[in-house]
Amino acid sequence: ACEKNQMKKNTYLALVDILFFHLLLSVNLGINRTALREIKLLQELSHPNIIGLIDAFGHKSNISLVFDFMETDLEDLKPNNLLLDENGVLKLADFGLAKSFGSPNRVYTHQVVTRWYRAPELLFGARMYGVGVDMWAVGCILAELLLRVPFLPGDSDLDQLTRIFETLGTPTEEQWPGMTSLPDYVTFKPFPGMPLQHIFSAAGDDLLNLLQGLFTFNPCTRVTATQALKQKYFSNRPGPTPGNQLPRPNCPAEAAKEQQNALVNLKRKRTEGIDQGNFLISHHPKKALP
Repeated sequence: ACEKNQMKKNTYLALVDILFFHLLLSVNLGINRTALREIKLLQELSHPNIIGLIDAFGHKSNISLVFDFMETDLEDLKPNNLLLDENGVLKLADFGLAKSFGSPNRVYTHQVVTRWYRAPELLFGARMYGVGVDMWAVGCILAELLLRVPFLPGDSDLDQLTRIFETLGTPTEEQWPGMTSLPDYVTFKPFPGMPLQHIFSAAGDDLLNLLQGLFTFNPCTRVTATQALKQKYFSNRPGPTPGNQLPRPNCPAEAAKEQQNALVNLKRKRTEGIDQGNFLISHHPKKALP
């Protein structure tokens, strides 16, 4: 639960309460590791685009985290951890699934990232991965900003992979070495995919090149954050609108209507793609037989 409290000097802060249900059942399992990890990482991080953790304290069965107050989030984007302050500065929040990393051979869980933003290697069960999974998620969020609806809203991991390959094409072993050796790999029909310029008809070539790099299947060659920031999209004119001049979010009713219109438009593009042979109807793959 979140609420804003007025502190002295008219400062607004955001209070996030984390409730541990096992404590309500009188089961002494200690504090959740996810909460401890988030507190630890936020105490160590300091960056203009990362939300600031002011304090953390316990009360009965709760842990309360005190953050800088953000004016708004980015509507229905998932994961819901992109916040905007009153000056239009974006802040990353919710580090519950974040981990520090250093060893390239460290094994992680693949059940990270909200499914709609999950990279193909995670959906195929990869236990060793890097920051490429974050860059794929950035691509999905950027696509959602352009379309105003979720780009690839899968209902399950299998459906998520199907949507990815239908839209972007099915990768081959040559395009993504090691793909067939991943723990949960399944064989898919070779979908041709759709040209990005057909999906994002309002995007220029610079933005399409950026999206192409973010949606590279091979995580070893997927564009990094440093490489992405050097692309022409971020330096070409016109420059970005100053944060304090950004338009305010629409009221919920207007936002819902706008999203519905965007969804209808996206469905129309997909239907046109089917008619042109670029986009195929959903296919549910099965495990390849030995």
